[in-house]
Amino acid sequence: MQELDTKIIDILKRTHDIISFRFAASNDIEFKAGQFFQLTITVAGKPESKYFSFSNSPTEKGYIEFTKRITESPFSQALLKLKKGDRVHIKLPLGIFTFGNEKKIAFLSGGIGITPIRSMCKFTCDAKLDRDIILLYSNKRVSDIPFKEDLDSMALRDRNIRIVYTVTDEEKDSAQTWKGLYGRIKSDMIKKVIPDYKDRHFFVCGPPGMVGALDLLLKNELQLGDNQIHKENFAGYEKHGY
Repeated sequence: MQELDTKIIDILKRTHDIISFRFAASNDIEFKAGQFFQLTITVAGKPESKYFSFSNSPTEKGYIEFTKRITESPFSQALLKLKKGDRVHIKLPLGIFTFGNEKKIAFLSGGIGITPIRSMCKFTCDAKLDRDIILLYSNKRVSDIPFKEDLDSMALRDRNIRIVYTVTDEEKDSAQTWKGLYGRIKSDMIKKVIPDYKDRHFFVCGPPGMVGALDLLLKNELQLGDNQIHKENFAGYEKHGY
């Protein structure tokens, strides 16, 4: 476990309500793609800590980044008040939602649950790892998809990374141009997008309700074993959908 007092070096708006925060970090800071860290900031005059997945890859040096949907919670509102140069405290790394020796991987994600998966895809792409990856990613609308250009770029760079998007509440003004899928992730969609699903390890990340439903779907409808399913819950986002 490492601890560092550091400062904000950049704040990036990803969608209308999703923001990335970057903190300075030396190149010798180590973590695995998919892990998370503890962030402590001042909220209402008192220190408060929350856990966030790294949304950057270990190959992206010089900073640590997390990405959050901004809500009305006191912690979110305190984050909104932060500016470049403000100090924070970080403990890292934490978590076991990471790669093992899997060669064929399927990611299922919803909304802000993409952050550790973005880190894992970026690491795979940058390190030119021999992995076959399919990401099936659900959001309410096209405009709600964080990192879309980034993910699309990875798929262009690495022919072993395939990204498939589905939206559950498509915007009327772009419905004629949207070429992706519609609807929540169900077994029929998985079978269509990932026909070799029985041969893959599934990494599932999103709101707890989504993760729980997909866990049951993978086990009961697709007959996958526990050893093929890896899960990470993002509590606190249920009412915002995915």
